[in-house]
Order: sequence, then C-alpha cells, then structure tokens
Amino acid sequence: VQLQACGGGMVQAGGSLRLSCSASVNIFSFTTAGWYRQVPGKERELVADISTRGSTNYADSVKGRFTISRDISKNTVNLRMNSLKPEDTAVYYCKVIRTGFAYWGQGTLVTVSS
Repeated sequence: VQLQACGGGMVQAGGSLRLSCSASVNIFSFTTAGWYRQVPGKERELVADISTRGSTNYADSVKGRFTISRDISKNTVNLRMNSLKPEDTAVYYCKVIRTGFAYWGQGTLVTVSS
C-alpha cells in the first residue's frame, strides 16, 4: 500500500486547509484510515480516523473544527481543517490499517501563524 499526502502549507490563525491522502489501493479495503500529527520532541498523536463503516473519531483538541472524510471518486481520505490555531502546527501523516498491517504516508507540514 502506498499513500501520498498533500495539502499542507502555511496559513494564518482562523484559516482553513484541506489535507488529502491518496492510496494505491481501494480506500474501502482499509479497516481504518486516519490522520496523525507530530511536532518536534513530542509523540505522534491521532487527529482523526474513520472506519470502513464510516465511523469517525477525533482528538478532543480538534472536535468541531476538523472533519475527516473519504472521496470515493478520487480514492482519497481527506481532512478538512477549519479555525486553525497556532497549536495545530505540525507535520501531518496519514495512516491506514489493512489486513492487520499499518501503512504510513509521508508527512505534510502545516504551519499556522498567529
């Protein structure tokens, strides 16, 4: 499984970004698909994930601001990020679980300026 993440960039606080993770296999073959983020010196943390059935799970810090979704036509897992805060600055990674194995995409940097 190959994953390609894109959509990161620099935005001012209060702004929005949309991250997209394209997969080399059908996204509905994933048990779960999600987005994680990491800042230097800290552990990678879950931002949001979505199950095959469409159940979603969000970190408390992003609830109400971020939305994870799947685009069937493009075979992507997306993360819409609204009302961004400086503390959302991190490298964001997509991760999927398929047949018991975890696969990670490369990171995409999100920088939110105050």
